[in-house]
Amino acid sequence: METDFTPGLSSFGGILIGLAAVLLMASIGRIAGATGILTGLFAPSSTADWTWRATMLAGMVTAPSAVLLVTGEMPTITVPVSMWSLAVGGFIVGVGVVLGSGCTSGHGVCGLARLSPRSLVATVTFMITTAVTVFLIRHVIGT
Repeated sequence: METDFTPGLSSFGGILIGLAAVLLMASIGRIAGATGILTGLFAPSSTADWTWRATMLAGMVTAPSAVLLVTGEMPTITVPVSMWSLAVGGFIVGVGVVLGSGCTSGHGVCGLARLSPRSLVATVTFMITTAVTVFLIRHVIGT
């Protein structure tokens, strides 16, 4: 299984994620953790709380349409695993998000920027788990 290496696009995406996190913190003082934004949408503390969360999630979902407007093409997304594997992986990630009290955007982007020790431990755990998983899938299981 070959993986495309796109340092330019990846760097641009990282800059956009960082910029969004900074703007959210600067404008309303909130952390841009995607999981926290999503879960808070279902139990907002106010109408304003629901509005910013819905707007942020809408931006995440509609981003491919913005790419279409700019480039004239929808982004190509290939998933080199079965739907079953994708569902199991999504479930495992969901369990990890609950156990880790957040996701990579909350801990890895925002938490590390705030020098949070808890986020450092969570991010190192994410990275080690990812490396072990990729090794097992590619070199032991062989799919």
